[in-house]
Amino acid sequence: MWHYKLYEELKPLEIYKIYKLRVDTFIVEQQCYYEEIDEKDLSCVHMYKEVDGVIAAYARIIPEADTVHIGRVIVHPDFRGTGLAKELLNQALQYIDTHHHYLNMHLQGQAHLERFYGSFGFNTVSDVYFVDLIPHVDMERPAFGSNSPLKGA
Repeated sequence: MWHYKLYEELKPLEIYKIYKLRVDTFIVEQQCYYEEIDEKDLSCVHMYKEVDGVIAAYARIIPEADTVHIGRVIVHPDFRGTGLAKELLNQALQYIDTHHHYLNMHLQGQAHLERFYGSFGFNTVSDVYFVDLIPHVDMERPAFGSNSPLKGA
C-alpha cells in the first residue's frame, strides 16, 4: 500500500524509517557526505510503500510555484530488481497528475538512470555534473496537460 503524507502527518517511527533508509542509501552506501535531512522535508509530500514493516520504496514530492520536484527516489536494497522503481515512479506521476497536473516536473537523477527516467517522459536539460563524485543530470517533464499519457508502465 502506498502512503502520501505531509511531515506533520508522519508518526515518529515512520520518520525514523524514512530517514534511516535515506541515510543508509545516500550517505553510507553511496558515500555522499552532506546534510541529508533538510527544510524541504517540512513542506513536501513523503511518498512510500511499506512491506512487512520495511520502507521498500520512497520519494518526496516538492511542489513549488512553477514546478514540482521529485527527489530522494529510493528502493530499499532488499527490493531492488523487482520492478518497484517503476511502480514508485508511476505512483509519483499519478499523484502529481491528480494534485499538480498544471506544473512541469523536475528531478536531479544519477546519470546512469537517465534512460530509466526518460522512459517516463523526462528529458535531460543539463550536461552531466557531479554531486559528491556521482554523475547527475537535471531532467524535466512537461505538465500532464501538455503531455501524452503516462509512459514506462
